[in-house]
Amino acid sequence: MNKSTSWFNITSLVVGFAFLYVPILILVVYSFNASKLVTVWGGFSTQWYVELVHDQAIIDAAWVTIRVGIISASFATVLGTMAALVLDRYRKFHGRALFSGMVYAPLVMPEVITGLSLLLLFVAIGFDRGFWAVVIAHTTLTMCFVAVVVQSRLVTLDRSLEEAALDLGCPPVKTFFLITLPLILPGVVAGWMLAFTLSLDDLVIASFNTGPGATTLPIKIYSMVRLGVTPEINAISTILISVIAVGVIAASVLSHRSQVEKEKAERAVFLTN
Repeated sequence: MNKSTSWFNITSLVVGFAFLYVPILILVVYSFNASKLVTVWGGFSTQWYVELVHDQAIIDAAWVTIRVGIISASFATVLGTMAALVLDRYRKFHGRALFSGMVYAPLVMPEVITGLSLLLLFVAIGFDRGFWAVVIAHTTLTMCFVAVVVQSRLVTLDRSLEEAALDLGCPPVKTFFLITLPLILPGVVAGWMLAFTLSLDDLVIASFNTGPGATTLPIKIYSMVRLGVTPEINAISTILISVIAVGVIAASVLSHRSQVEKEKAERAVFLTN
């Protein structure tokens, strides 16, 4: 056995994956527990999924979370893409360092500070806490992540295609939508998905800015945990894990298919020439 596949490396890998995934597996198994006690196995049952379907409070919280995630991720994608374009295309302008620092500040700033700052801002301007306050807060949080992802895509972009379009008389705005945007679209989509995931997962910032009728799913789950963990929470978590797993598998399959089609097209062009 060579050095790269030593027993120490294999053991470390197994222990690491077990540490990450065994608790998730236990959670999934106990979501089918017939007992009301989470740590006591009472037989196989799907009653907690049935109760979950009839729990209107959790359904409302899930619907609020999805709406907040979609809207905030869309806003963050537009603003983050614009910020990435400015930082990549305009290397020298007055206030660039300040602008860059403001864009990337939420990356390193604790969420407690961000949530409290936004809460004080909303109180100062008289903006009611609620659905749109959470949307604005999540947009502020996730915009910087989109900017990082899109800017990394712009760095590797071949600008000769844009220059050719501009030389042929295409206006800058039309060049962006016809040339630049399709080329950076994978980065934009990845940024949107990252922003949507961060919005779904956020608890701290949403708890500072939420209001009546704007309870997100993480806040609802946290309030349920404080009163005592029930298998219903395991059922919620299992559904989320299943949705994420399906999404990851679908993305992998689509990526593999696109890569295969690209290789086939390149091979066809090579054979033609």
